[in-house]
Amino acid sequence: QVQLVESGGGLVQAGGSLRLSCATSKRILLFNAMGWYRQAPGKQRELVARMISGGTTNYVDSVKGRFTISRDNVKNTVYLQMNSLKPEDTAVYYCHAESIVLSYVGWGQGTQVTVSS
Repeated sequence: QVQLVESGGGLVQAGGSLRLSCATSKRILLFNAMGWYRQAPGKQRELVARMISGGTTNYVDSVKGRFTISRDNVKNTVYLQMNSLKPEDTAVYYCHAESIVLSYVGWGQGTQVTVSS
């Protein structure tokens, strides 16, 4: 059974930083892609950052230059480093993972990020 456990959300002032973590219950190299999505109140869930197995990353335009997705293959954890946070970054952030070998596509439980102005 695959589990994704997120941590690191919280309340921060505009301009501040947070780092989100998503720990997997399986070896992270078994996942073809891992990413972070977010959903603000009244809005659709949107992709924030994604990393595929070869290490290629992509970001939504609004976070480019501020957010960085990375992974630790030993800790089986994917991170989202968020710098220069803005109030419009406020949302619930979800970890997402896909694995062909594990026949898995799923989500973490979500972690709240609130950026005050």
